[in-house]
Amino acid sequence: MSWTRTRRVATSAALTGLIATSALSPAVAAERTGPTRSDGTTAAKQTGNPTPPPPRLPRNFHGRGKWIVRDLGITVPFTWAGRNGDSQMVAGGPSYPIWFTNLIYRNSLYTLTYKWPGLNDHECSRIPGFNLDTLNQKLRTARFVGPEVLQRNPQRQVNHWRVGVVVPQLPPGKFLRFPLALGDIYVDQRNPATFWQVLQFGVQNLYDPELDEWLVMNTFEHTPGRVALPDRCPRP
Repeated sequence: MSWTRTRRVATSAALTGLIATSALSPAVAAERTGPTRSDGTTAAKQTGNPTPPPPRLPRNFHGRGKWIVRDLGITVPFTWAGRNGDSQMVAGGPSYPIWFTNLIYRNSLYTLTYKWPGLNDHECSRIPGFNLDTLNQKLRTARFVGPEVLQRNPQRQVNHWRVGVVVPQLPPGKFLRFPLALGDIYVDQRNPATFWQVLQFGVQNLYDPELDEWLVMNTFEHTPGRVALPDRCPRP
């Protein structure tokens, strides 16, 4: 979740922050007509063990990796940090073709895009009433896909989870439904609070022509990181 990339769409807010951990020789999105598994993963043998605990973003952490927008051919540095329940994503920077930050800060969800191809709107948006507990409550509804191995250096043993938002919520049958947001989340098999990779797909990716983006973490440490609300964002 996730978080999920949050982009000025209130209906997708519950998936941000992860939704909510991707040039990826490590991972690429699979065809959406089949199981969503990155090309850089292999399925681990099922052992018949009970379903593991779902992903959970910790209160304190920090890590580095990459943000990948494959259809634009863009890969930029990425950082993700949490401190006392607040958290912040930063992708790219002034010298890169994309640059944005997403925050969960003092019970609000913020997103500010400094640079994106073809974008002239650089307003910082705020959605109040969103915090770490909100995100983790959504992550608890994630569906377990199975154990996998991320084919990177080093290889990582992960559990693959999927979380989504579909409207309207109707019983099984022939009903018209719309997928608002989908996240595929890969967390460490030994610790569901360690995020290694996330695919975000849906309306939260409105700036991307293919509506999907990857983030992949090279490091993920469980110690407090730096979280700072940009000056141009409204204070809570």
